[in-house]
Amino acid sequence: MLEQYYRINQAAGISIHTENDGTVSVSACGIAVTKAQLTIEKKVPNLHGLEGLKHEFPSKTFVSLNLAGKGVLYKQVEKTEGISAVNFNKVLPNGNIADFYVQNFISGDYSFVAVIRKSEADKWIGQLQNLGFVPLMLSLGPFPVINVIPQLNLYDKALIFAGYTINRNDSGEWLSWRYDPSAVAQFPIKIESEAIHESLVIPYAAAFQLALARKIDAVQADADSLAEALKNSVRERKLKVQGFVVLAVFFVLLLVNFCLFSWLNSSNMRLTEQVSRSAQSTDDIQKITEEVQQKEGLLKVLGWEGNINKSALVDQVASLLPPEITWKEVTIDPVDLAGSRQQKQIVFYTRKIRVTGMSEKIIPVNEWIARIKTRPWVKNVQLDSYTFNSELNTGQFSILIDY
Repeated sequence: MLEQYYRINQAAGISIHTENDGTVSVSACGIAVTKAQLTIEKKVPNLHGLEGLKHEFPSKTFVSLNLAGKGVLYKQVEKTEGISAVNFNKVLPNGNIADFYVQNFISGDYSFVAVIRKSEADKWIGQLQNLGFVPLMLSLGPFPVINVIPQLNLYDKALIFAGYTINRNDSGEWLSWRYDPSAVAQFPIKIESEAIHESLVIPYAAAFQLALARKIDAVQADADSLAEALKNSVRERKLKVQGFVVLAVFFVLLLVNFCLFSWLNSSNMRLTEQVSRSAQSTDDIQKITEEVQQKEGLLKVLGWEGNINKSALVDQVASLLPPEITWKEVTIDPVDLAGSRQQKQIVFYTRKIRVTGMSEKIIPVNEWIARIKTRPWVKNVQLDSYTFNSELNTGQFSILIDY
């Protein structure tokens, strides 16, 4: 999971193209990689020297350098897996491979070999270092573009940009290439949805393969010193990340230890307080118990039954009343006559509502009882009595509702 933090997350691609008359054109592109998101942060096309770059990029910027034009020699040969002292004469007769940086780009059946004298390349590398930059990769010619072609809005077999024309077959393999300063792209070039000057395609590709060096097959010259610098930079980032992780783990452990100590200390204080309360005298405990009993008795006498809106309950019962019934009286917590006689004091029912009324028939009463039972707060409803009064020619009833 930490591998994403070991890579070069910010990089600048710098391309230097030297014309035959000695004119130098410098273009640069800065990118940043955050998790799976790559953004272009800087676009600097067509400068006439390296001095202007120090105003565009901060010191210690990691750089992928691309050299092209005068001083870079190219040779297209049959596919060759590697260029060594044994077969270097096929590329440059009578040449000493120790004097050159060699790049071997393989595409299909061909190897596109590019070479530059170490002294020439080191001159540019040294100038970048003097400006405060950190070169980590060297590439030659347009070949690093192979890694970013899927991102470009170029769909023909022939790719044209910044003077380069690259011919490909149906499979996307390179067949040949040439450079003509007058060759320009027919349409504005875009990387994904972002427009970019065609002179920045190679710098972008160079920066891209440096930032994703651990993920893709970078097209680069075999500059051992830069390869070692890249390894050291990645190793240094890895050590920093691992050191941060170790410090974070220790911090978390200290935090957990502090929280655990605080919790244990708090628990110990609570236990001490509980023991202190338990050590109170029996007289104090008895006094508290008596006070509680007195208050409970007072609440019982007052008929306190919690925060119940009894008038609302009565309204609900009344709203369900059939038209055949005449409401006569409602009593909340009525007197328990049988209990009062036994205990020889007034005793009340608790959490009961008694409703009395008149109805010629018992059927509406039963219907009313069924409706009342549908209310969620009703625990039970029973018909307490029903008698027919001949004088009034109607029935008199009493129902008892438990809530």
